[in-house]
Amino acid sequence: MQLSLQTFSTLVQNMAAAVQSAATQLLDLTIGSMLRAVLEANAAVALWMQWLILQVLQTTRAATSVGTDLDSWMADMSLTRLPAVPAVGLIVFSRYTTASTSLVPAGALVRTADGSLTFTVTADVSNSIWSVELNGYAMASGVGAITVPIVAQIPGSAGNVLANTISMIATAIPGVDLVTNPAATQNGLDAESDAAFRLRFQNFLLSRSRATISAVEYAIASIRQGLDFTVIENVDPSGASRAGSFVVTVDDGSGSPPSSLLSSVYAGVDVVRPIGSIFAVQPPIVIRANVTLMLSIIPGSTLDDVARMVATAITNYINSLTIGELLPLTRLAQVAYDASKSIINVTQLEVNDGTADVVPGNVGVVRAGIVSVN
Repeated sequence: MQLSLQTFSTLVQNMAAAVQSAATQLLDLTIGSMLRAVLEANAAVALWMQWLILQVLQTTRAATSVGTDLDSWMADMSLTRLPAVPAVGLIVFSRYTTASTSLVPAGALVRTADGSLTFTVTADVSNSIWSVELNGYAMASGVGAITVPIVAQIPGSAGNVLANTISMIATAIPGVDLVTNPAATQNGLDAESDAAFRLRFQNFLLSRSRATISAVEYAIASIRQGLDFTVIENVDPSGASRAGSFVVTVDDGSGSPPSSLLSSVYAGVDVVRPIGSIFAVQPPIVIRANVTLMLSIIPGSTLDDVARMVATAITNYINSLTIGELLPLTRLAQVAYDASKSIINVTQLEVNDGTADVVPGNVGVVRAGIVSVN
């Protein structure tokens, strides 16, 4: 409903006009007069009531509700806001002497240099130094450093910290002296924003017909934030043509989503899939892109510093590619130039020892391998 809103001055003017029109003699409405004060007091109350009406209208519509009001509105549809996602990454534990054996237990804590963010060491059974019996990572005698995965204790984008910012060991680990993160932590996301929540609600309405691609995509998007996925119809997991079958390829940004996530996606899709159809949920086929290039820089610049910035920029760009998105060779040169104003020329650019674009296919995803900048 379109409201006819009035300002404080307009309210006072309209009240004064109404009083004057009903009066049989000239009234004193000058500033400071008693009648003017009464009209202004009533106008203030009317302005306040107008604001209350606007507040009620705002909170009763999903398009204008915000925060907890939007949560309450969506709860009537059995929808909840997607929670924040913790950042993940890799850290390197090292030591000065290597004469003894040390153990980095799962659950050990590390922090950023200012102590504001804490990360927890997580278990990776695929890591060759992981010990099930000891529930940790064994640093054997003669080994000076090991690399282990971590996850931020507090979910959210604040956990996405820059490289070399994690430097404090918060849990006593005998025989281990130093810790650092050679690369930035990533994939941390704040709780679903109001705008994203409203958009997902629109997809929710589209999914009510069920047994459609929109329904399947909505089911996947509702599992958690930050998922990249594709749905391909009438094929089997091998890519061969098969009527009544579809394949869902899902990635959480790592290229290797955990089996628990794939199981959650499978359960979500199974609720809305067409009757009589079969489907599979699979991780993407990861294609590593090993990049080499030569830089010419302006005099006075430090090659090591420029090369480090270029390598980081190229790695981040490649790791941002979605499922099925190709890696253009020429775009890597552009990324390199944008990384530093000290670059004069980029030459001998190759990906996987060639000069062709990397095409991952419908279920593949390109991820950074070794980036060598000279």
